[in-house]
Amino acid sequence: MSKRRTFTAEFKAKVVLAILSGEKTAAEICREHRIKETLVSRWKKQFLERAATVFGQDIENSQEKERRAELERMVGRLTMEVDILKKASHLLGPSKQRNV
Repeated sequence: MSKRRTFTAEFKAKVVLAILSGEKTAAEICREHRIKETLVSRWKKQFLERAATVFGQDIENSQEKERRAELERMVGRLTMEVDILKKASHLLGPSKQRNV
């Protein structure tokens, strides 16, 4: 039985970009890496279909970072409030017991 080769995303991108740039023909690249042209054409199709999403990820990432920062500020503020309430409870708690 032959073992299937797996290719990294970086390798696939490198192959597709080499074809799109015109450095070599698809046939030359396929022979060089011993891969079938149908596989490379599938990679190229996927690459071109998803190319527009590359630029959209920057916006999503920045929105995610903003949301994370907002949540971290909220956690910090709530932590400070809890600490203040604990100190106030500690200071006020024993004095009430003494008056009883």
